[in-house]
Amino acid sequence: MYKLFDYTQLEKRQWDKEILNYIGLIHEFKGRQQLYLSQKPGELDKLIELAKCQSTKASNEIEGIVTTNQRLIQLMEEKTTPKNRNEKEIKGYRYALNLVHENFEYIPIRPNFILQLHKEMYQFLDVRFGGNFKDTRNEIDTVYPDGRKEVIFKPLEPYETPEAIERICNEYNNLISRGTVDPLVVIPVFIHDFLCIHPFNDGNGRMSRLLTTLLLYKSGYVVGRYISLEKKIQITKDDYYDALSQSSKGWHESEHDDTPFVKYLLGTIVAAYRDFEERVNLVGTPLSAKEMVIKAVNQKLGRFTKSEIMELCPKIGRGSVESALKVLCEEGVIEKYGGGRSTFYVRLR
Repeated sequence: MYKLFDYTQLEKRQWDKEILNYIGLIHEFKGRQQLYLSQKPGELDKLIELAKCQSTKASNEIEGIVTTNQRLIQLMEEKTTPKNRNEKEIKGYRYALNLVHENFEYIPIRPNFILQLHKEMYQFLDVRFGGNFKDTRNEIDTVYPDGRKEVIFKPLEPYETPEAIERICNEYNNLISRGTVDPLVVIPVFIHDFLCIHPFNDGNGRMSRLLTTLLLYKSGYVVGRYISLEKKIQITKDDYYDALSQSSKGWHESEHDDTPFVKYLLGTIVAAYRDFEERVNLVGTPLSAKEMVIKAVNQKLGRFTKSEIMELCPKIGRGSVESALKVLCEEGVIEKYGGGRSTFYVRLR
């Protein structure tokens, strides 16, 4: 028996106060979003490049695909060629993410376009599964320290997958065109179903994050252009997997409650918008390098790193940030701990 999907049920759904508050906040952020974009377009360019770099790094690291920061920057700027499989996957994700950023208006939510995006993500690898639905089972399991493996979720069978993706695309498009349910509810439901179907042999998590950004863009929520949603998910990935696990219980029988996943994703979007407004205020104010670093430091509670300050100060270079931090240490504003990659700072006043 094929899995049933009926998104019109969302028209009758009652959401809890936390989800309604998230939706209200995101609407408010979206209202201010256009004001920022029209007033400070030049200042936002560096945020775009930073977000792309962070998104590419974070989305791949969640799946254990890593390289050095220096190599990542060189790959992002197309100043080098990939040396290994990881770097080929990273470059492919960068390319697919650029397609979403630059062409979202022209990418319909249809199976063949989802397949094409998956193919682009694997274009630098010599694999047969890029751009094709899975042809083998892909159970989701966990491996314990003693080597014992436990299946935690069984996605749909390969033969069920093409029709299931077709169905959720139709359900999504029909409900969005009707305008009877807020897209901020429909998007997490679609992404949750996509992850439960797990339609590809490989790359399902990364595709789900590309699709999240795509769907948000198409509904006018472009925060992912300036703040990396993938990095937000990476930082809270334990919560992400927990919400996904809770929401997937009873999914095959349509007896699941996807509230935890909806709540998680909306909370992630709210956090991204808050970061966006903080960073816009920093980059849009005419300050010296030291003043900008001080303003960034004042936003930090507890330990923080040079990289975190650089994220908040994209208008100034690494050397300027390092010099400003050194001066602030000498002035007793902050204190430095550790050395090398383990260096961090703490604000003293």
